[in-house]
Amino acid sequence: MRRVATLYRTTVGKKVLMAVSGVVLFGFVFVHMLGNLKMLFPAADGHYAMDVYAEFLREVGYPLLPHEGVLWLARFVLLAAVGVHVVSAVQLTRLSRAARPAGYAKEESLSLSYASRTMRWGGVILLLFIVYHLLHFTTGQAHSTFVAGAVHQNYVAAFRSPLVFGVYFVAQAALCLHLYHGVWSFFQTLGLSHPRYNHLRRPFAAGFALVVFVGFLTPPALVLAGVIS
Repeated sequence: MRRVATLYRTTVGKKVLMAVSGVVLFGFVFVHMLGNLKMLFPAADGHYAMDVYAEFLREVGYPLLPHEGVLWLARFVLLAAVGVHVVSAVQLTRLSRAARPAGYAKEESLSLSYASRTMRWGGVILLLFIVYHLLHFTTGQAHSTFVAGAVHQNYVAAFRSPLVFGVYFVAQAALCLHLYHGVWSFFQTLGLSHPRYNHLRRPFAAGFALVVFVGFLTPPALVLAGVIS
């Protein structure tokens, strides 16, 4: 435990924690995107595919575990990952500013990409969006016609609004940039680099971010266009 605490106090330790928590969050984002694509499936036997999927998430593990037990466990893990990711990011930012010479306060490294320069404000946008998203689709306080359990209906009612779609679009754009830089830097942070495949890291990160961006935006765009009702 002492070695772990000592490692955490270092910049390298904080970067490792940020990378590991990022992997957990990236995995959730990808699975969540796949789940949202259930909106593209037609209804069968009077049940929407999205509602069937949502019910599966609530029932998985039952009766071995309580109703929604696995779902709440996943939420706690994700909450912990978000907390570790945010705290590590804030602490790394402070360490970076403290170590930066005063003469370079207004200079930026030419090697930084646009995505890396926007990681901080992009992270803030995503954090605010997570709160809004939970109030919108989980608890319903931000959804005027929210019906508990009617996921398909809530989804369609929400994205008929161009304003809601616009907020969602901005959040997904921020997520895309965050994923691009995060996935690319993950390999370097954990020492997963090799001359044979280093040149593939950026294309892989860009491809992953683009797939998530398109996957998340396709169902809302089809709702807004009236294709999904």
